[in-house]
Amino acid sequence: MSPVLPRHPRHATLSPTPKSSEKMLNSFRIIARKATLEGPGRTGIQRANFSSNIVRLGTDVLPPMSQAVVHNGIVYLSGQIDGTADDVVGKSDGGRGRLRLSARVRTAQTTPAVFSGQTKNVLAKVDRYLAEAGTDKSKLLTSTVWLKDIERDFGAMNEVWNAWIDPDNKPVRATTEASLAAPKLLVEVQVTAALD
Repeated sequence: MSPVLPRHPRHATLSPTPKSSEKMLNSFRIIARKATLEGPGRTGIQRANFSSNIVRLGTDVLPPMSQAVVHNGIVYLSGQIDGTADDVVGKSDGGRGRLRLSARVRTAQTTPAVFSGQTKNVLAKVDRYLAEAGTDKSKLLTSTVWLKDIERDFGAMNEVWNAWIDPDNKPVRATTEASLAAPKLLVEVQVTAALD
């Protein structure tokens, strides 16, 4: 007797074992509980969006994206920037949506202290979102770092990165120069991490 073949190619994939399925389900329950219970005045609808076995966190921060997505035991963080950069390198225009940059920023003479401050703030956000998803930096798999001026800031970024990273669990990393979303932004970091 010949074996019965699945009708669609996606049915041919191996199914998770009952033990791994239960472990994954428990992980999603923990994430769902955190998404609905943590944060003053926030509800699960704002914090998490569930789609089959995909969990989306931080959906209320920016309309076009989630801050973190959890799928199949992997946490994917969006690129994190320093949202307080106005206070560091420029002055707000009173809520009209434009930033009046200081002469220091307009002439690209950002100090190492300003850059290091932004990098520390970004990595603190990475830590918060990883914790919210149920993991931490010791489980990082990949990281991508975008610098506004790689020649000027690469050394300062590495100094902050090396102080932050778990020395026994370093992820793979790519670092490149990029024109970031706003003139005030000097660094952006994106990571993926395992839940287990």
